[in-house]
Amino acid sequence: MNHPSDLKYAATHEWARLDGDLVVTGITDHAQDALGDLVYVEMPEIGQHFIAGDQTGVVESVKTASDIHAPIEGEVVEINPLLEDDPELVNTDPYGDGWIYKIRPANPDDLDDLMSAEQYEDSVG
Repeated sequence: MNHPSDLKYAATHEWARLDGDLVVTGITDHAQDALGDLVYVEMPEIGQHFIAGDQTGVVESVKTASDIHAPIEGEVVEINPLLEDDPELVNTDPYGDGWIYKIRPANPDDLDDLMSAEQYEDSVG
């Protein structure tokens, strides 16, 4: 599997990318592949504050549902409007148009606590 090296990864299979002063996040290619075809993405509400590891939403596929967790602490400032009508974007483009939400990090240095692409690949085998 190819996990972009410019992203950081959580053990719970979310990715995070610093974009200006915000952090874009979604689920990894490994996670979407394990879930199968997504039919629904339950996203957090704008303004919600989470600490790292908190459940922020749910992704549902034809065969199962899985929680989405905050990779770092912060406040949700934007959700991906495309996923409401097209949740399978997470399957087809998990690191691009399939992003799930953006957060304003409490501390951008928290990204340093996440795994590199190489560490994540090692963790998922």
